[in-house]
Amino acid sequence: MFEEKFDESLHQITPDALNNKKRFSWRVLGIIFFVAIILGVGGYGLFKYLNFYLNKTENLVDENLNKEQPRNLIENILKPATVLASRFADYEEPTVEINPQIPFYSVAQNLDNVINKDRFKFSDAAQNLLVKNGFVVIPQNYQEFFSIYELNRMRQIPNFITTDSILHNYHLAFDYLLRDLEKQQLFQEVTNLTYEMRKASETQYEQLKDTEWENAAKRNVAFFIVANKLLYPEAVIPDYVKTEVETELNLIEEHQEIQLSPVINIGKDLVQDAWFTTPQGILPVEALKEDYSQYNVRGHYTRDENLKKYFKAMMYLGRMTFRLKSLDETKSAILMSIALEENNNLQKSWDRVYEPTVFFVGKSDDITFYDYDDILKSVYNTENLNLSLITSDQDKLDAFLQQTKNLESPQINSMPIFAAGIQEDRDQEIKGFRFMGQRFTIDASIFQRLIYREVGDKTQVCSNYDPKQTGCRAGARCLPKGLDIPAAMGSVEALNILEQEDETDYTCYSENMNKMKQYVASFNDNTWTQNLYWGWLNMLRPLLEIKGNGWPVFMQNTAWVHKELTTYLSSWTELKRDTILYAKQVYAELGGGGDNEKLDDRGYVEPNPYVYARLAGLLKMTREGLQIRSLLSEENTEFLDKMEILVLQLKEISEKELNGVALSDEDYNLIRAYGGSLEHFWIQAVKDMGIENKSQLSEEPAAVVADVATDPNGSVLEEATGYIGEIYAIVPIDGELRITKGGVYTHYEFPWPLSDRLTDEKWREMLKNGEEPAMADWTASFVAPQE
Repeated sequence: MFEEKFDESLHQITPDALNNKKRFSWRVLGIIFFVAIILGVGGYGLFKYLNFYLNKTENLVDENLNKEQPRNLIENILKPATVLASRFADYEEPTVEINPQIPFYSVAQNLDNVINKDRFKFSDAAQNLLVKNGFVVIPQNYQEFFSIYELNRMRQIPNFITTDSILHNYHLAFDYLLRDLEKQQLFQEVTNLTYEMRKASETQYEQLKDTEWENAAKRNVAFFIVANKLLYPEAVIPDYVKTEVETELNLIEEHQEIQLSPVINIGKDLVQDAWFTTPQGILPVEALKEDYSQYNVRGHYTRDENLKKYFKAMMYLGRMTFRLKSLDETKSAILMSIALEENNNLQKSWDRVYEPTVFFVGKSDDITFYDYDDILKSVYNTENLNLSLITSDQDKLDAFLQQTKNLESPQINSMPIFAAGIQEDRDQEIKGFRFMGQRFTIDASIFQRLIYREVGDKTQVCSNYDPKQTGCRAGARCLPKGLDIPAAMGSVEALNILEQEDETDYTCYSENMNKMKQYVASFNDNTWTQNLYWGWLNMLRPLLEIKGNGWPVFMQNTAWVHKELTTYLSSWTELKRDTILYAKQVYAELGGGGDNEKLDDRGYVEPNPYVYARLAGLLKMTREGLQIRSLLSEENTEFLDKMEILVLQLKEISEKELNGVALSDEDYNLIRAYGGSLEHFWIQAVKDMGIENKSQLSEEPAAVVADVATDPNGSVLEEATGYIGEIYAIVPIDGELRITKGGVYTHYEFPWPLSDRLTDEKWREMLKNGEEPAMADWTASFVAPQE
């Protein structure tokens, strides 16, 4: 939610302002009273107007929508996202100054007007695309971007510096810094935190034996032992929770399928949840199901033993829900909150884990310790909460339960639920407390509104859609498409492709997409830069803008729009892979050398100055945000400094190109040596894995994979980047056309079995064996067959 704060001086008059003199005449007092009334009424009116205006984005409902459609965007389901990054760092974006004025040029059919055409040999298909579009992409087997640019330098081939290449290097930096933080600080912090929470839970259990709170306390003991044992295998399990803990650990280790959680459902047959009522009467509380396939270690966590342990423990702490619909589970959450509140060191430890990860990814989408702590202090009217106080007053407990109903429901369903009907039913199923809850992200929220049950199947229309149907049945949109994200962010061509692929034919898809487009368009700069995750998405948005007159000719066609969509999806894939542990996943329901001859190898920077400006701002925010918390070493500070300087230089060069200003020798030298810069950044970003030079490139190539959505019926949506491809672009330099060469992403999207969520290692093996799926059909507009 947006945090909009009003200056209280608009509608308050301070006592000091009325007491500067000891006595007032009745006339003066009357005047003051009259003015106060006027100001009060006016201020209240102004406040109401501002409140309406600033919160109008919460009411995106089209009154003409059919009332029978799924209620995904109706009433208060969508809310703006809270800005939380101010406690870490400010975002400052360098100004872009351009007046695009590159003269129009055309490419001769046989490349006769291209001065260096004889240095290249293309297939007929590739040359046809090069002539038609002014550029062409040819798939190759490069494992990293710097390889292409270093080879160009040695062969004196003009470089074409792509946004793909520098976006990939931000991924390398982001992933390295997060990995370094987890290894150096968070692993030990979470280990200590879970151990101390285990001890606190055991103490509570001893105090609450033979009371109505005993089972809730027992659940917490088991919960924190599981988390701590995942981090510290030598931890001893008490006999009274041994069965549940060992069963839970086995399910996590097998990481195969959706099962009942033995820990969360501990003593479930003893629980009476009479406070949870519906119009149909008191409903039984269903046992909580967990998707244990999520514990398959993936992303950057696979290459380090401590990170493997950290992944499983944080996945457990982030996914297990203590549901509000269950009184006994809610009691467990209350006991956790009391433990944190009573022990200031524990609370600080929790903050030391939560706050840095908020900076990287965002705030929890579920109820947190602070939510419960605030309500408990309000209901019990004290700042000093303790166990005896909370467990001895049933009336206060009832009041607490009543107030929790006002807490916001999660916007993203990350639970495998099968029996939810209308929106309120689903909220009851998924609303609850998570100890270190996974995070809200806008792209997952977009996905949520565009899959079942938010949209129906293709055989139905809004007027006869039955929202009480359950299960992700045949024909329903059980998995989203990556293009949903750029389409919701304003890409007309992304939506066109979705229409051509019949994705928009699902019931209510178009209505929901329109609402999401309005919702996203309402965000201001503070929202887009609230943390590094949002900032990354914000950095990609200029890729969706159509380029017109004055831009290079190769950027003025539909093929280039498709290329930019591939860049967008590939960088987004890297973001999802880097944050796979923290971001909520949506669930549907159910060298040297060269030729002796000196050749003209002056190159070109893909002129995307707004992308470079936002990347520079994001790098600065990354550096300063971590420095404020003393989370950045001097060496890593220098790493980010150098990357920011390079990005600013690319911005300035692209501005010169667009404004018709000649590049200097220093500019061309930077373009020429670009591969060496990328190689330096790559080595810095992977050295913690034991990689020291490019001869070890095969140990950590660019290709990555991430599962981004789940169909509980048994499949996930995988997004992946493959080998680096070659891009050839015809550019004007000093009034003459020449071919330049650079590197670009390749992108893949495909469903995959839920029980076998892909790791980077398995995906790279698939690429090596030629087992990767085909790229999207629409990429044929700019991708030639591999030679």
